[in-house]
Amino acid sequence: MFGADKGSTSLLDGKKLSIGIVQARFNEGITNALFEACHAELLALGVQEKHITRVTVPGALEVPIALQAMAEQDEYDALIALGCIIRGETYHFELVANESGAGVSRVSLDTHTPIANAILTTENLEQAVARQTEKGRDAARVAVEMAHVLEQIG
Repeated sequence: MFGADKGSTSLLDGKKLSIGIVQARFNEGITNALFEACHAELLALGVQEKHITRVTVPGALEVPIALQAMAEQDEYDALIALGCIIRGETYHFELVANESGAGVSRVSLDTHTPIANAILTTENLEQAVARQTEKGRDAARVAVEMAHVLEQIG
């Protein structure tokens, strides 16, 4: 059995990891807060600043292609997707939420790279603000843990 039997503390040791982050700029106030929380948590988990790479893209639909380019470099133990999609009055919300989520999953599966998906999908700005810090922290923890899990599976 992988993961739980190894002990969660060792799975959250980021000292030897290299992490890539793709951040959408759309809804930048939220995505910057996601990044700040994620970045702080990565550092708290021991990931060295020099081993954290941040790339920004226009919006959530552009996140998967940037993740794919980073995954293909084979320099990262895990990747993180940061973005924020807030429901509007049109079908565009569903399109962006569904396609960005499917794209992130596809890149992860196709490249065998763990990707923590922290692209928020909320009904309104208040919900996004309420989730931005914890979701950013969660993304860092998921990325570090999944890098170790995939290493164990080998």
